[in-house]
Amino acid sequence: MSTPPRTAGETQVLASVANAARVLREFGKGEAQLGVSDLARRLGVAKSTAHRIVHTLTVEGLLDRVADTGTYRLSVTMRMLGASVQSSSDLHGAATAILDHLRNLTKETVQVAVLDGLEVVYVERRESPQTVRIFGRIGNRGPAHATSTGKLLLAHLPAGELERRLAGVRLARKTAYTITDKAVLRAELCQIRARGWAENVNEAEIGIASISAPIRDPAGEVVAALSVAGPVQRLDGDNLRRFAGPVTECALRISRRLGWAETGRVAEVSP
Repeated sequence: MSTPPRTAGETQVLASVANAARVLREFGKGEAQLGVSDLARRLGVAKSTAHRIVHTLTVEGLLDRVADTGTYRLSVTMRMLGASVQSSSDLHGAATAILDHLRNLTKETVQVAVLDGLEVVYVERRESPQTVRIFGRIGNRGPAHATSTGKLLLAHLPAGELERRLAGVRLARKTAYTITDKAVLRAELCQIRARGWAENVNEAEIGIASISAPIRDPAGEVVAALSVAGPVQRLDGDNLRRFAGPVTECALRISRRLGWAETGRVAEVSP
């Protein structure tokens, strides 16, 4: 049988990476633990090749070796990655209708962001129907210390984790309004945690303002931030803070859809 010609993209595939992916997929077929010999047979490769692959995956923290049996299993890191994918899917399903409602209510851009180190990543977005609006897209990143979503998420980190992320880091000045002093940032984060929402006016970009509230998982942990954002010519001072109530209530509704059954308000909602 003749081998079909490879496309330009296929010629860039690394056999070692492809085999590593095949090894990981074998653990998704119902067996929690697999040995090197079994993996070699399933993949149709030499036992020495299978051993090198699982050794590499173990060193990289994707597999764990079971000392008692000499077999391998998916690591905690892999299970966390799977949980992260599920969480993202759950968040999308829980937020969709509520994002539409909040955008229609406020007539401004509505976004959901998650924290990645000291950056926020926008994973959901609804555009403002107004002619003058902010521009962006899903997948955009922003500095956590200069955005309402980022400050909201930093405010709900455990104290030790916040300090670990801030250690040795210089807070970049994006505009004249950006908080670059860590002591000032810590003080604002305390205020955010107490009142339950965060705001940003001209801190990441001149002319842009936003207000954010926390989205919680079933355990009550803050896993994302919901924001309303727009140009400062419409959103500034009281005009911005009038959305604190709606954004907080909508974040609560998303949290409930994710399975959080709050025993009481985390903070008072200020209009």
